Amino acid sequence: MKRATAPAAPRRQALRLASALLAAAALACLAAAPPAQARQDKAVRKGQFTFALLGHSFRNGKTEDADGPDAEFRRLLAEASQAEPVFIIATGIKAASEACSDSLYLERRTLMDGAARPLVLLPAGSDWTGCRNSNGKSNAIERLNRIRELFFAGGDALGKGKLALSRQSAIRKFRDYAENVHWEHENVLFVTLNVPAPNNHYLTEAGRNSEYEDRMVANRAWLQRAFLTAKRKKLAGMVLVMEGDIGAHVEQGFFARLSQKKDGFTETRRLVRALAEKYTGQLLLVDSRKQEKAPTAIEWNKNIGHLALGSEWAALHVIPGSAALFSLGGD
Repeated sequence: MKRATAPAAPRRQALRLASALLAAAALACLAAAPPAQARQDKAVRKGQFTFALLGHSFRNGKTEDADGPDAEFRRLLAEASQAEPVFIIATGIKAASEACSDSLYLERRTLMDGAARPLVLLPAGSDWTGCRNSNGKSNAIERLNRIRELFFAGGDALGKGKLALSRQSAIRKFRDYAENVHWEHENVLFVTLNVPAPNNHYLTEAGRNSEYEDRMVANRAWLQRAFLTAKRKKLAGMVLVMEGDIGAHVEQGFFARLSQKKDGFTETRRLVRALAEKYTGQLLLVDSRKQEKAPTAIEWNKNIGHLALGSEWAALHVIPGSAALFSLGGD
């Protein structure tokens, strides 16, 4: 007896239907792919990365904290590390009320070396400008030099992982200024500059401004070198980190300038503005001056952006080639 066979046409229709169902299932699987993974793939293609900035958390000198005076820094460092930044830039070693001793400096050096990510340190005015010896006389310059020996002697950043830095001290004429560094990452140049708060260590007493004047010569040369590098390489952006707010992002009137009897930021402000005008990329200025209740945000004026951190931290995303090169985490 011959077996009954299904007609050819219905069989082809069944096969087409099965193929269509399989294709639909495959599309559904693709649609259900984790959006985070899709974003990650897109980020890698565009060179996106995240870095973290820590404001001056030691400024208040909360020695009454049960966990110690460095508890706030530890908290900020832990939170920033969770954002998985490629590196961290931090400001400050100690509060002005804390001792200017080698033992404290070494304690903070050990703390920063334990960072889970490469950590680039920027000294603050409270680390050295108010330091005095046992006779009550200023030893600010001696303490700054000691900080340079303890924190900025090597060619790499602090913390775990490797991040090679170009130090100004590699230039013979400026061998004392190891705290001024720059490095490049994904078409962006990062620069640190020793411009301390509250007034760039500018002293009004006659004959006592030699430290300020010598440092300004070094800072001027470092800024010019940084902008020249960014311009020559056609880098999309620069991040310039200082403790003090030089005010280059705001327009100041003639009378406002006259009212500032002792402004130690004037020369730096003018130079940054002049160099930024000839730079086609985006310049982000970062400092540790911030009103307590002011929101953390980037303010833009032409191609100059300004981010004030205070004693807080922020994660910044960088997407080379995008209109908004720098954006805060959560934006």
